[in-house]
Amino acid sequence: QVQLLESGGGLVQAGGSLRLSCAASVRPFSIYNMGWFRQAPGKEREFVASISRSGGNTNYVDSVKGRFTISRDNAKNTVYLQMNGLKPEDTAVYYCAADRRSAGLGHRASEFDFWGQGTQVTVSS
Repeated sequence: QVQLLESGGGLVQAGGSLRLSCAASVRPFSIYNMGWFRQAPGKEREFVASISRSGGNTNYVDSVKGRFTISRDNAKNTVYLQMNGLKPEDTAVYYCAADRRSAGLGHRASEFDFWGQGTQVTVSS
């Protein structure tokens, strides 16, 4: 069983930055594509970004392109989400997820096998 633990959420003013981290209990970490999703109150869970096993390929939802960067450190079993230029509409619980099965980068929640508990990100205007 893979355990994922997110950290780094918090309250920030619009235009500010946060860096989310997700530490995985599994080895080798590099067999998993990793992703970040978010869920705002009253809304469905939304894909944010994903990164391939080697870190060489990434994918983003259009609304965060140019502002968010996903990265990973396979030696530390950790994936990151650097969030710059935060907007109030980025407010959500952010979840880390691991994909063991897909050959390519996924963006659907159903493609991810393991999930963290989430970390709250709140952006004030």
